Amino acid sequence: MTNRFFVFYLPVFVLGTLVVAIMLAIVITRFRRRSNLDLFGMSREDVRERWTQIEKTSRDGVMGAKLAVMEADSLLDSVFKSMAMPGNTLGERLKVASARYPEIRSVWWAHKLRNQIAHDSSFRLGNRQAKNALDEFHRALKKLGAL
Repeated sequence: MTNRFFVFYLPVFVLGTLVVAIMLAIVITRFRRRSNLDLFGMSREDVRERWTQIEKTSRDGVMGAKLAVMEADSLLDSVFKSMAMPGNTLGERLKVASARYPEIRSVWWAHKLRNQIAHDSSFRLGNRQAKNALDEFHRALKKLGAL
């Protein structure tokens, strides 16, 4: 009876324990990545305060909406910099971040919209466009764990 235990049941028990330990380590790592994001030089509270101000600014007509989109883009860039994301521009940092965090790829169009606002003085920003862009920036900041 004891020979059978050591030959069959002990390896099964050890293998099962190992599988459970690996799965637990994966869950803990993913949770830790989202909850303990390292922001060098800025806190989550700083990000929340800036986001609150962006939301207030967005309610101040067309110019407020344009400024809010530009500020949201700047906030995302600040978060990437504080994460030590490599790159010289937000576009470069966004490429790296999109590879590391595929779920934030949808923020690209909001960044391109910001570029249109910044480089084309006659660009007309619609309320719906501004809201969608701000929603994308907000989603990206949440997925990065900054908000």
